[in-house]
Amino acid sequence: MAIKKTKTTHKIKIKKGDLVKVIAGNSKGVQGKVLSILVDANRAVVEGANIVKKHTKPSAANPQGGIIEKEAAINISNLALIDPKTGKPTRVGRKVNEDGKIVRYAKKSGEEIK
Repeated sequence: MAIKKTKTTHKIKIKKGDLVKVIAGNSKGVQGKVLSILVDANRAVVEGANIVKKHTKPSAANPQGGIIEKEAAINISNLALIDPKTGKPTRVGRKVNEDGKIVRYAKKSGEEIK
């Protein structure tokens, strides 16, 4: 499973642990938690989305071997963050809060994203 590496010039606004919705592709409509971010490839692995079958050899961890199903990476552009206030997909902005820290916020509701 070779992933093509591309150079990104923009800030990735989705982080590990965020609740996102897939807005394009075969897994469209699936909501899940971000398990990992592949910054160099501009992709993310989302729980329950983009399931692929992987053929595995028998090993100590999996003595039986066989075909396992696992999540594959999805392009960041096909994901939308779920607004913590409304529960709907939203875009993400960045602003400076009262403490002088840069925080992410949901553009639909203005709610800060933890």
